Amino acid sequence: MRRLAQLADPYIALLLGTVLLAVLLPADGRVATGLGWGTKAAVGLIFFLYGARLSTRQTLEGARQWRLQLLVVLCTFAAFPLIGLATRALVPHVLTPGLQAGLLFLCLVPSTVQSSIAFTSVARGNVPAAICAGTCSSLLGMAATPLLAAWFIGGQAALSVDGLVGIVCQLLAPFAAGQLLRRWIGGFLTRHHGVLGFVDRGAVLLVVYAAFSQGMTEGIWGRVTPLRLLALVGVEGALLALMLAVTWFGSRRLGFVRADRVVAVFAGSNKSLAAGLPMASVLFGAHASLAVLPLMLYHQMQLIVCAFLARRWAGGGKDVPAAGGDGRGSEDRTGERDRTAARSG
Repeated sequence: MRRLAQLADPYIALLLGTVLLAVLLPADGRVATGLGWGTKAAVGLIFFLYGARLSTRQTLEGARQWRLQLLVVLCTFAAFPLIGLATRALVPHVLTPGLQAGLLFLCLVPSTVQSSIAFTSVARGNVPAAICAGTCSSLLGMAATPLLAAWFIGGQAALSVDGLVGIVCQLLAPFAAGQLLRRWIGGFLTRHHGVLGFVDRGAVLLVVYAAFSQGMTEGIWGRVTPLRLLALVGVEGALLALMLAVTWFGSRRLGFVRADRVVAVFAGSNKSLAAGLPMASVLFGAHASLAVLPLMLYHQMQLIVCAFLARRWAGGGKDVPAAGGDGRGSEDRTGERDRTAARSG
């Protein structure tokens, strides 16, 4: 738990600091051109490392629980988009068209991998199922997110042949290369996963800086008032609360045991910043900084809230009803063992 808390808080501060740096010292000219190539390489590296570290055996083990995996997919690519479409009613009185398009794009992005697995592990959930859920969501999102964005958002998210080629080259091709080379480098990457985590987060920060720098040079931020930003924060807080409730009570209604409900909550309510940022830069072009703002805010909210929930659930508190009490499982009878392990770090 201490490791997770240490991961979440500094990373949030770094994200905010990166945005502030882009506002004060935006990259332009040749620096912006070089930064653009650098961000593409960094994103490709993220997905290469992810493909190289992905265990096919663990993914297949989690895939056996197909009902749970289907629930996560439906939450990510059906429930979220429907809610995103409903937010059009908030334009223009609450949100601007640009912010609402970004909010809708957020609803189309796949789930996270690393953070949902980490939260599930801390909360004593079903880690193999979380690995499978995050992996399937990310792979499906490489195709589903651009297509859904082009369909629902329309002209603001232009999906051209060049855009599709860019997504394939930045996401899918590096991932496939990592999978092909996993046999030789997978063990090394597993042993040095801590260092690679800094590589992942560093690449995300680089993409954030590039996107917000472009927004500053294009004058996009002059169109957003503080009141609109405050309204966006309120809407996204309500969205996160709604999806946490839907995933928790929905999975309970479907009869899942506690360990699987934990997976449903974290994988079904989280959104991936690492996958969403490069897609937004391809789909929205110069308007990418405004489009990714809702995703960045939501990502920070989910880190804070889910880290809190994971710590509470790791302690075996009343926040997580025992599955055994429902007559649907018995693993919650080990609550005292979980509390002992949580206290030991």
